[in-house]
Amino acid sequence: MLRLLSLLQTPREWPGSELAARLGVTPRTVRRDVDRLRDLGYPVEASLGVLGGYRLGAGAAMPPLLLDDEEAVAIAVGLRTAARQPVAGIAEASLRALAKLQQVLPPRLARRVSSLTSATAPTSATYATLVDPGQLTLVAGAVAARERVRFTYVANENVVSKRHVEPIQLVALDRRWYLLAFDVERDDWRTFRLDRVSSAVATGARFAPRVPPGGDATAFVTQKMYDSAPTFRARVTLRLPVELARARLADFAGELAAVDDGSCSWHSVEDTVDYLAFRLTLLGCDFVVHGPDELIGHLRGLGERISRSVGRPGAADQ
Repeated sequence: MLRLLSLLQTPREWPGSELAARLGVTPRTVRRDVDRLRDLGYPVEASLGVLGGYRLGAGAAMPPLLLDDEEAVAIAVGLRTAARQPVAGIAEASLRALAKLQQVLPPRLARRVSSLTSATAPTSATYATLVDPGQLTLVAGAVAARERVRFTYVANENVVSKRHVEPIQLVALDRRWYLLAFDVERDDWRTFRLDRVSSAVATGARFAPRVPPGGDATAFVTQKMYDSAPTFRARVTLRLPVELARARLADFAGELAAVDDGSCSWHSVEDTVDYLAFRLTLLGCDFVVHGPDELIGHLRGLGERISRSVGRPGAADQ
């Protein structure tokens, strides 16, 4: 019965004769064991006809899952990664699921998981804009089912609009989730930030497959992001030892070179002035910005706004 359940958890329909051959039993035994699984609460569905067979449907509760070694390792590594992703509420749930899985992993698999994760450089997503997991799940399902979606979208300058789109692909780019979609009412391709999407509803209307511009959704979204916001490389002297700066910048390190024991030069990777300024202020050290002028101007403006916000008499009491 465990082997039968493992086969049924594969997302396909299994003819009774094929299940019997796989398990080395008679079709009658398969029917009897299917009935037993139903009695235990597993929603085993059956369809008639030449192409019919058995499949495990969605139930009211999550049934126990049977995983082979490779699946268990993949899920454990995936849960550790998910705990660092910019999806609201998913970190805690991922850690709970990971704790349950690690409790039952055989030592040989636990060692494989540990080896894989220790060999992977961790990155922090605590600075990312969080996405509503319900919206993300709904949109992902609509992408898979090629189903049109309606939602409310907040664009730049807080412009709110209603959208009706054919969702083509989700793209995780840098620190955010994006949706590449064909806007039905505007008759053109559009890219949407998922953290700005709300009230998403799948309409039930299906659409024919579309090929993303250039054939590559990730490349298209990446180019759109660079086209919409100019990017720069910061040139900065950091009052930090070079190794400490490298640890704090992590995957955003770019080019670092020691100046002396207590400072280093930093040529960043390309990004917007907003994010470059943000990363500089996260470093917790003094620094001198040598360029570009756009970053210098942005930091000056930011500093003036901060000074005004904390410098007014009685501001702390408001």
